[in-house]
Amino acid sequence: MFTKLFTGLLAALPGQCRVCHSWPALPVCEACVSQFAQPHQRCKTCALPLPRGMQHCGACLKNPPPLDQCLAAVSYAYPWSNLIADFKFHDQTGLVRSFATLLQATPWVDPTLDTADMVLPMPLFPQRLAARGYNQALLLARAVSASKTRADVLLRIQDTPAQHTLKRQRRLSALDHAFALDPLLAHLVKGARIVLVDDVMTTGASLHAAARVLRAAGASDVTGLVFARTE
Repeated sequence: MFTKLFTGLLAALPGQCRVCHSWPALPVCEACVSQFAQPHQRCKTCALPLPRGMQHCGACLKNPPPLDQCLAAVSYAYPWSNLIADFKFHDQTGLVRSFATLLQATPWVDPTLDTADMVLPMPLFPQRLAARGYNQALLLARAVSASKTRADVLLRIQDTPAQHTLKRQRRLSALDHAFALDPLLAHLVKGARIVLVDDVMTTGASLHAAARVLRAAGASDVTGLVFARTE
């Protein structure tokens, strides 16, 4: 009880910007957001940066992904890469508020969440979840749309090596059977508009594998929503 009270008091106190160290400030101050989170034109279905006026990248035109839309707040670069590592691996879960604010300010995110039937965080394999103690994608999903977030529908049933350790082709095939729907809840997906939430998108292999499972169950629309997109 005292630990929760102390944590709550700390959260209410003014803090220091994690990027420029200005004081007092939010975890990421307005000046750093303005400098490092400028919106970019991005591919509609994979969120890679594009020149103005283009809707899709060549790769998505050649091989359309199983996502109807993919939205990203920032590029996976300084300072966001460092902050994501702290959020994901060093128990700095308070950063989720800044990430969620930036996501909700990203063009098309709010209307997409408004029209969604369910917001599904990308799940962790149970042993990995136990080791980390929390699912960063679930924290992010709840921060952007608590009322629509379901953590019990999409399941991770197969563990795979960390994606950054694999070559591209191996990444694309390693997750083929990694996800499934809870059999008792799969009916909720049929005809539903789904938003899949994750912290980082690299090749898109994880999001695509999950999207294919949702498509097979009859989802009418699947959007990927990520905080950061690698380039």
